[in-house]
Amino acid sequence: MNVALYFGSFDPLHIGHISICRYLLKTTGIDQLRLVVSPKNPLKDGSRVSDPQKRLENVRSAVKRARLGRRVTVSDVEFNMPPPLFTLNTLRKLQTEEPGIRFILIIGADNLAIIEKWHKWKELLQDYTVWVYPRHGYDADALCLKYGCQVLRAPMIEISSTQIREAEQRGVDMSGFKA
Repeated sequence: MNVALYFGSFDPLHIGHISICRYLLKTTGIDQLRLVVSPKNPLKDGSRVSDPQKRLENVRSAVKRARLGRRVTVSDVEFNMPPPLFTLNTLRKLQTEEPGIRFILIIGADNLAIIEKWHKWKELLQDYTVWVYPRHGYDADALCLKYGCQVLRAPMIEISSTQIREAEQRGVDMSGFKA
């Protein structure tokens, strides 16, 4: 069984995230897609992120509204792990709990560009399959060639959770971009 793990703060989950989910379900042959909500990304300033429990609930509601189907689930696995929350530790925990599953890590080219800042990044790339979706401003093909990953030819949508939050703080209605 092939399970793709799409990690993120998802603050908020938006149309770009949903587009990637639909692409993965339609084109990759995965059996399941799990959105792994990260309560605290060790590489980000936690002061800019909403309450983790509220984000988890929002992601679950958004996934239902998007009607992605039964193959998509929302995981709170990191909510039950001690910090710091490193992706490799989460993958290993899941592998221990579900030994017969092939886990595939889904990340953006922006994250692959900083992979060397990740905890035990060489082990992560050696032990797990990594699929990379393109992001404007990053050469996903060159990065994947360098790190041995696979590029996903998913459509790029020019929106980010940060842009949504910042626009909302200025009073702009961003509801059309949220999932």
